[in-house]
Amino acid sequence: MTITDYLQTLSDNPYFGAGFGLFGLGAGAALLRKGMQIGMIMFRRHYMITLEVPCRDKSYQWVLQWITYKGAKETQHLSVETSFEQRDTGHIKTRYDFIPSIGTHIIRYQGNWIRVERTREQQTLDIQMGIPWETVQLTAFGRNRKIYFNILEEARQMALKEHEGKTIMYTAMGSEWRQFGHPKKRRPLESVVLDTDIAERVINDCREFINTPAWYSDRGIPYRRGYLLYGPPGCGKSSFITALAGELERGICVLNLSERGLTDDRLNHLLAMAPQQTIVLLEDIDAAFSSREEIFVAVKGAYDGLNRVTFSGLLNCLDGVASAEARILFMTTNYLERLDPALVRPGRVDVKEYIGWCSARQVEQMFLRFYKNAGDRANEIAAQFAKEVMSQKRNVSPAQIQGFFMFYKNSPNDVLKNVSHVWELT
Repeated sequence: MTITDYLQTLSDNPYFGAGFGLFGLGAGAALLRKGMQIGMIMFRRHYMITLEVPCRDKSYQWVLQWITYKGAKETQHLSVETSFEQRDTGHIKTRYDFIPSIGTHIIRYQGNWIRVERTREQQTLDIQMGIPWETVQLTAFGRNRKIYFNILEEARQMALKEHEGKTIMYTAMGSEWRQFGHPKKRRPLESVVLDTDIAERVINDCREFINTPAWYSDRGIPYRRGYLLYGPPGCGKSSFITALAGELERGICVLNLSERGLTDDRLNHLLAMAPQQTIVLLEDIDAAFSSREEIFVAVKGAYDGLNRVTFSGLLNCLDGVASAEARILFMTTNYLERLDPALVRPGRVDVKEYIGWCSARQVEQMFLRFYKNAGDRANEIAAQFAKEVMSQKRNVSPAQIQGFFMFYKNSPNDVLKNVSHVWELT
């Protein structure tokens, strides 16, 4: 039998023909499926654009807020995000925002359909935040990346508008900065009455620093500025920094050097990673290190597990090789004489200002600001009150004056009759 006859016999066999047909159909279906997969991959690669936003990225919360605004009205699969809003009166209002839940959602933006996919990995935790790792992925038709730039910028503007006119406080949590409490209404700079020209000198110096980065670069000078405010307690150091931050439209990063577990490396990392447009504040710096004679005590505390920040580590963080650029840092102390000269030398502290006991001008200005409705004799009563306070020959702080005014907040005439009570608030 020839080969031709053998093949003819197989073709006439119905079982063989059926099997070959099924094989052909299966192979064809597999090739078609593979071709569709390859085609979809090629289509996604060349005709779709994807943006992935992980939860550790700074824009993640902005994007979530944007998705909430754009997509929560169009989807029936929601998760809730509870927040609190503090009013000027101090009353806290609870607010519930509905966010598209974990899964896939479709949003229309500027004539484009965008596929939004929120994923959460239950087995993977964000070490710093202690929550499951999340990712938001946006997918749209086309190849123009501008749509994502527009989305991110719109999301950023929404976040800025929410905090417009407010000062955000940050505190160190682990190796990163977290917003602390509710954003505060900006404190007017004129609400903090300091002695003659102190506020003007500091704010003018800050603005000059902010507006002249090229001057520092051209001369090879590190672009950072350090300020030290010193003086008795209750004289307005912290209040002035808060008002200054509002005037400069910046947040405040408050760092406690006495915090348990704070190390040189972590301190350096925190100063380098401080949020943009913020002021770093080290309050009561004398409580952390007083002088070189006490460095040994600080080092011993490190071995005891209390505070592992060393004096040399602090100095390196302030102006070492790896210290941050474009930084405004304020330090405060009640006892300037306790600070080591190495800490307050130029380059680490560029501007020192004494904020001390009230002068007659301060007392008079505080009276006029507190009693705005005192009538035509306001200036006369203010001058007389300041004269009476100064005649006592006793130091008085702005905090004492303000506390005294609070007892007679509706009776400006009574303050003259009770001047001696000012010092009872000491």
